[in-house]
Amino acid sequence: MQLTANPIQSLCIVGGGTAGWMAAALLSNIYKGTAIKITLVESPDIATIGVGEATVPSFMAFLSSAKINPKEFIEATAGTFKLGIRFENWYQKDHAFLHPFGKIGRSLDGHDFYQLWLKTLAQGSTSRLMDHSPAAIMAEQHRFMVEAQLQNTPLANYGYALHLDAVMAARYLRKIAQLNGVLRIESTVDSVALDQREYIESITLAEGQKVAADFFIDCTGFKGLLIEETLNVGYEDWSNYLPCDRAVAVQTENAGEPPPYTVACARAAGWTWRIPLQHRTGNGYVFASDYCSDDEATQALLNAVEGKLVNEPRIIPFVTGKRKKIWHKNCLALGLASGFLEPLESTAIHLVYKGLVNFIRQFPDKDFDPLLEQQFNARMDKDYLEVRDFIILHYCTTQRDDTDFWRRCKNMEIPKSLTEKLAIFRQRGQLLVNEEDLFGTSSWYSILEGMNIRPQKYHPLIDALDGAKLALSLNQGAKAIREATLRLPTHGEFIKNHCAVK
Repeated sequence: MQLTANPIQSLCIVGGGTAGWMAAALLSNIYKGTAIKITLVESPDIATIGVGEATVPSFMAFLSSAKINPKEFIEATAGTFKLGIRFENWYQKDHAFLHPFGKIGRSLDGHDFYQLWLKTLAQGSTSRLMDHSPAAIMAEQHRFMVEAQLQNTPLANYGYALHLDAVMAARYLRKIAQLNGVLRIESTVDSVALDQREYIESITLAEGQKVAADFFIDCTGFKGLLIEETLNVGYEDWSNYLPCDRAVAVQTENAGEPPPYTVACARAAGWTWRIPLQHRTGNGYVFASDYCSDDEATQALLNAVEGKLVNEPRIIPFVTGKRKKIWHKNCLALGLASGFLEPLESTAIHLVYKGLVNFIRQFPDKDFDPLLEQQFNARMDKDYLEVRDFIILHYCTTQRDDTDFWRRCKNMEIPKSLTEKLAIFRQRGQLLVNEEDLFGTSSWYSILEGMNIRPQKYHPLIDALDGAKLALSLNQGAKAIREATLRLPTHGEFIKNHCAVK
């Protein structure tokens, strides 16, 4: 049998920002040494949205895949470290909990740690689930250290991500991509031409220049110039599950040393974020316009921020959901062009990276086998639905009924996929998660425990373990985590000594 190839030789990324330059930096590294030429067209008139300034641990995998030095990246983006998210006022007013990164506890004889912990509670233990999470204790104590120094210690199972300045990040990624050979064209797109198959053939720029390519990547933000305005793939609107449809964002000067976590505080008609960087703090209010006007939201945000304003507040409208097809014909959508889920769990940049990973797996040739497109879209559908359900979990489990917004959330319709997951968990604390899911069992346990949801019983096979020895083991583990944490430098000290902004 003779094998023939019809390889793609050119990629055109339309739109810059975080998504566009992440794609350019990663793909230019992956395809280095091949005949593939990458061009990126970005407008000088369109600023980066700059809301997604918090990441999840998969971002560290992106940096590694793109061969980017994390220390240099943090210095170039005024980055800080993120051990998790602190949720305030979600379950009830004046109640707070943490969603830490990494694992909680260690399994024993094949038994999930959460089940072990449940048994100790039944025996009278008063330990918190978070006492067994290295990242949670590090976050509470404002301590930090990179993972290389924590191997073979009680803190080895922690995880971390970054807070970053989105504009500075795009600028840094642009430099990396251009060093890898990416051609940057600064212009706006005037028109898009299709061939006889209705595949994208070329784009024409404002100056009349045509840019042709074998494959196009749409990073044009909410408008989706290629994927929606040209190819008309359609949009799945999830507003019935997630009613927030606007955000107001503002930057402030830092008020004190930045903590190693994001803060998400529930408000009357949504929630506010606080993302600490080395040189400033990012703030915003995600809200539902059915319950709050732009002026009311802006004032509520200004009342909540700490530090002097660095810029003027700006309103960002959005529709929660995703494109019906994220890859269609010879076009892939990334970032806001592919869909939008409110940044409650900082998943926007993760979904860009996941889109790139899945695209590289299914990378086509010029024959564009439709099966590759189908497999990609099926995987991305699962990724979006997983994140959607995890975000809904924060709302539908609230006990707040002090505003119309929270009464709606408390009594909201929830998807069948989430209903089934919660029903199984409530029985005896078991969760069904896919190994490719972003949120593993530790993440689900963190939110469920934070929202005061516990199962009716633990798994019966846990009774085969000696209860006294089990309790002693868990107590010793929690003590070791706390003692090891207190030996670490503070988050601020670590940044100052190792990766301060230049």
